[in-house]
Amino acid sequence: MRRVVITGIGVVSPIGLGKEVYWKALEDGKNGVGLITLFDASDFPVRIAAEVKDFEPGQWLDKKEIRRTDRVIHFAVAASDMAVEDGALDLNEEDPTKVGVYLGSGEGGIGTSFQSIKTLLEKGPNKVSPFFIPMMISNMSAAYVAIRHNAKGPSLCAVTACATATHTVGEAMYAIKRGEADVILAGGSEAAITPVGVAGFAAMKALSSRNEDPEHASRPFDVDRDGFVLGEGAGVLVLEELEHAKKRNAKIYAELVGYGNTTDAYHITAPDPEGVGAVRAMDMAISMAGWDFADVELINAHGTSTPLNDIMEAKAIRFLFGQHTDNILVHSTKSMIGHGLGAAGVLELIALLLAIERGVVHPTINLERQDEECPIKVVRSSPVYKKINRAISNSFGFGGHNAVLALQSYEG
Repeated sequence: MRRVVITGIGVVSPIGLGKEVYWKALEDGKNGVGLITLFDASDFPVRIAAEVKDFEPGQWLDKKEIRRTDRVIHFAVAASDMAVEDGALDLNEEDPTKVGVYLGSGEGGIGTSFQSIKTLLEKGPNKVSPFFIPMMISNMSAAYVAIRHNAKGPSLCAVTACATATHTVGEAMYAIKRGEADVILAGGSEAAITPVGVAGFAAMKALSSRNEDPEHASRPFDVDRDGFVLGEGAGVLVLEELEHAKKRNAKIYAELVGYGNTTDAYHITAPDPEGVGAVRAMDMAISMAGWDFADVELINAHGTSTPLNDIMEAKAIRFLFGQHTDNILVHSTKSMIGHGLGAAGVLELIALLLAIERGVVHPTINLERQDEECPIKVVRSSPVYKKINRAISNSFGFGGHNAVLALQSYEG
């Protein structure tokens, strides 16, 4: 059976660009949430978000490309270039038909959609840009990255809301195991901090409304949580067949060993309160990895800071792991970076990956009083320094899409 390892990391996040800056911010418990600056949100009920700061698309794209692509593509290109560089991957030496791109986005070019509809209504159909459609459709991040890197192998764009990037990584793993590719750039990108994006999520009452205290708005598992904070960014990983990675002496961060994919079939936005789908997804990933429940040392929780999700996830963890639950560390990356929607899963997987590589579990910030209905062992204000060998990452999306990945340290 072909084994799959991770050999490169690219990050665009609200707390930093690049693997090292991102990791330092996570370890330090840096907050990435603030008042919205990407547009005038003064009349909006929610005026806070976790924006990517100091991002200059001109570092990766020329002026013409920038005009013809959405911010979501800018993020994807930057993260993929970083991942290729971090993995010391010379794609000119690879068979392009064995190199794939699996990149998803929950909202695609929603900023472009909003502006183009305004143009249509205000100026008429003849003023709509011919680049509107390719700037807007969700698959274009994957397509653009494939073109950029001459990747002619399998390509896929998952669109499963908050589970998107976890699905793309899981499906990429399967493609490599089946022999369809030796290398796949996998992950997700999102740029939904737009007027219509914020207004839509606010109308659903899904967002935190702590406008006067944005730094403490994202507080997973805290009794005073009141919704998630909208985030943005991108994460891309180089997934590689083990022997291929060893042949080129690649640095191996960890091995991807399990994947669970289930559906609640319960509600369009709310999770199944019993967490049955979440339990099955975690169970599938652990079973595929060949582990016992007692082997799991760390869970990167979906941990959205919403009243319903956090209780459901904690209940699911407690149900599945039983007596072992009290020995498992749990943390939420969203406490610092907000909810990156289609990019969330991979940004969180990167946090898990680096925890395994470096023996440091980042804290869950803003957890002041843990909800009694979330009886799990959450890493709170300070990082935990501990060797981690086996861990899982959870993602649960609107529509009941559940995805879980299992990682273990690579011992050679």
